[in-house]
Amino acid sequence: MAKVYNWQLGREMDYPYEGARPKRQFAAVFDTNKCIACQSCSIACKGAWTSSRGQESMFWNNVETKPYGFFPLGWDVKILEKLGVRAMDDAVYQGKTLFEAAPPGERVLGYLPEDADWAHVNLGEDDSAGAGIERGAHLAMPHVQWMFYLARICNHCTYPACLGSCPRQSIYKRPEDGIVLLDQSRCRGYRECVKGCPYKKVFYNPVTRVSEKCIACYPRVEVGLQSTCMNACIGKIRLQGWISPPDQAREDNPLDFLVHVRKVAKPLYPQFGLEPNVYYVPPIHVPASFLRQMFGYGVEDAVAAYRKLPDDKDLMAAVAVFGNSPFIVTRFRREGDLALGFDEQGTEIVRVPIHEPAILRAFEDPERGVFRHNNP
Repeated sequence: MAKVYNWQLGREMDYPYEGARPKRQFAAVFDTNKCIACQSCSIACKGAWTSSRGQESMFWNNVETKPYGFFPLGWDVKILEKLGVRAMDDAVYQGKTLFEAAPPGERVLGYLPEDADWAHVNLGEDDSAGAGIERGAHLAMPHVQWMFYLARICNHCTYPACLGSCPRQSIYKRPEDGIVLLDQSRCRGYRECVKGCPYKKVFYNPVTRVSEKCIACYPRVEVGLQSTCMNACIGKIRLQGWISPPDQAREDNPLDFLVHVRKVAKPLYPQFGLEPNVYYVPPIHVPASFLRQMFGYGVEDAVAAYRKLPDDKDLMAAVAVFGNSPFIVTRFRREGDLALGFDEQGTEIVRVPIHEPAILRAFEDPERGVFRHNNP
């Protein structure tokens, strides 16, 4: 095992290969507070990439209801049981990662789902957790009853467990953009990658007998377009771009701004040790203990910063560019109450108000002789 630095853990850790960060790293931020589980992302991805034989139960993108939704069945509960629930109360993670906790003879601590585990993509949808609602109860924060939607794709990790566990070296990370791909001509269907990935975002095709996974829509990325799932999101919860290490963060990069500067976006299960590159704005109405185990150290500060969004116009500008262009926004800035986004060439591709305009219409329209029923 080599020693690599994982900034999400605040320390070095063991990894099967020497660390080599790409020239730039594909990344995305998902705002859980805006997701409505419409599944537009899932259907768009399904139609684009997984509509062939053997792919019936593949969802490279899925949306699950937490805390009771899983795809595959119990994916995070099972791996957390094997790793052990670890304290996430310090900037330096003191527990073991999946690489450091691997049993003798294996590179990664993992498990292989059963075939039936992939059959329930919407299990637990809209099921809430929490105490019962008593008579006379009123709205309070955090909610007595709570759940939230978690949209998931391959995290295109900096230290992928699928890559680390593959005995054929079929999986590789592109040096130009950090996208993790699988060479099916080398794959022999051992399913070590499926076993090793804690997020269960590598899938085995029983017809072709090789593994498959999300490719981040790299043909689109190569021409400056956002991936299919990002572009299909009607709730505008997603922003795709490039993430820098903390010591190289740029304030005009919207992903750097959200992750490193304002720190409102957090990685999913950073304690696994993969340094995932999909980040989440945590839900603001969920118990902190649950969020801390899921999103790691600093999640309470992220929630607090998001709650102050109306008072932080620069943060509002970064959030405003979500979902407002089919192109990848590499830079942004605020001009008064406008948010501007730019592509890699510096061309303006987004110009939106940070406050949604409200139009109040009179109840009576004397010109047309009608009355409107949607008056404020």
